[in-house]
Amino acid sequence: MLNDAVGFSAVYIMTGYTDLRSGIDRLAALVESKTDVNPCQPNTLYLFCGRRTDRIKGLVWEKDGWLLLYKRLAAGSFQWPRNEAEVMSLTDQQFRWLMEGLTIHPRRRVMEITPTPYLS
Repeated sequence: MLNDAVGFSAVYIMTGYTDLRSGIDRLAALVESKTDVNPCQPNTLYLFCGRRTDRIKGLVWEKDGWLLLYKRLAAGSFQWPRNEAEVMSLTDQQFRWLMEGLTIHPRRRVMEITPTPYLS
């Protein structure tokens, strides 16, 4: 379910460290305090990561209550941004990269070039 963001209208990550012992109410309060918006936005996924980067929690409001998701990787880790003061919105591509264990910011982009004409 968490390998793609098809069912979500928006995905946000709470960068930095989050105490993953926190439950639904504390995580919702954290979203509200960091973003100054009501976290009860249907189909919006908020992701949290603790110090151990092999597990994350997700929080989703589903119009009738909260859904708390927990994912622990059997091997590997998430490349989680650690800037404490930041809440980031992710594109579908960035979400897939994060779930695959890649960084959400590519280190190098492939340069676009203009092809040279071939002489016959």
